[in-house]
Amino acid sequence: GAAAAQAQYGPQPTAPPQTSAPRAEAAPAAQPAPGERQYNLSRREQTAMQPLLTAAGASDWPAVQAALPAAIEAARGNDAKYIIGQVRLRMGIQLNDRAIQSQAIDELIASGGALPAEMRGLLENQLDFATAAGDTAKAARAQARLDALNPNDPERFVRQARIRAQANDAPGAIAFYRQAMQQVQSAGQPIPPEWRRQIAALAYSAHLPETNTYMREFVTAAPSPGAWHDTLALLAELGAADDALKLDIYRLMRAAGAMQAEHDYVQLGEAANTARITGEVHAVYQEGLSRNLITTNAEIARQRVQVSGSRLAEDRASLAGERAGALSGGDGRAALRLGDAYFGYGDYRVAADLYRAALGKSGVDAATANTRLGAALALSGDRAGAETALRAVSGGGTRGELAQYWLLWLSQRGAGA
Repeated sequence: GAAAAQAQYGPQPTAPPQTSAPRAEAAPAAQPAPGERQYNLSRREQTAMQPLLTAAGASDWPAVQAALPAAIEAARGNDAKYIIGQVRLRMGIQLNDRAIQSQAIDELIASGGALPAEMRGLLENQLDFATAAGDTAKAARAQARLDALNPNDPERFVRQARIRAQANDAPGAIAFYRQAMQQVQSAGQPIPPEWRRQIAALAYSAHLPETNTYMREFVTAAPSPGAWHDTLALLAELGAADDALKLDIYRLMRAAGAMQAEHDYVQLGEAANTARITGEVHAVYQEGLSRNLITTNAEIARQRVQVSGSRLAEDRASLAGERAGALSGGDGRAALRLGDAYFGYGDYRVAADLYRAALGKSGVDAATANTRLGAALALSGDRAGAETALRAVSGGGTRGELAQYWLLWLSQRGAGA
């Protein structure tokens, strides 16, 4: 923005600038300090500039405003016009006035006194101001000049993407981001993860059917806890997940260390509570409370912890007696429920045995059982077995997407091991 431009566009003059050579009506040249920019001003320009620069040096902005008309009237050369733009920019920044900043940027560009190295930053600022003001014609002119400065700069496409996004044209913005990505790839450079995040956000805001694809690309390229959190929260939201799906989605979020908000703990805790997974209810709510992330629902969370805690010993003791019957019986739902109970206590290998047994019995959705089998094997350290189970999840939809995310998490975990 313009605030960053102040340092970029050279020293802010606070005294009459030195002249580098005489010209018509010019004052005698003076020797500038080392590293200081040299300016050519006529005597008339110097005389008109003196009150302006004195007021600017004192940050007396009313006096600057009063001195500007005479300085503008006297300014004939490029340097004089450039200095007026610099003073106005400084005033706009100090007053936090975007209209003044925008006018100053326009003056600096039009002055003819800006150095070639300054033009990109000036034009980028002009583009930002024009875009924010909804002046598409001016934004397009600034964009064209930026493109001409460096036609191979991928940022040209990013700037166009931002203009399209400002106009609520998500598909158009995404197309320009894709062009920028192709250009950096062709140059052998890495794609900035922020571009993928922007694409995913645009797709989500526009309810595009490719949203999950873009989210997966984002979390593949930048597998941070924040990226995992946002991706899985959106998967639950966009997929209209029921309690069974929420349980599996938020189990992955917890495994990925991406539980970041009260909502996450409540979603997983209540999904586990609905399924009567005592150990998981207790562990999830206790974790959320200990991290001070549960506030609005703190009373409910404490009640859940108290009730589940009072049942832990009895619940845990009953599992061993039910295990043999669940493995040998014909009801797959019993094996699945018991697998969930063991999963909630972190006994992933036993849980995997029960999920595997459930797959061979009646009354069980195979995609659900394979998802949980894959999760249990992944958390037990059996990567190969987990991959086999997760690849067996069929039917597409949100659960199919979730299986792909579990596989992605496994591959990233293996890469970081």
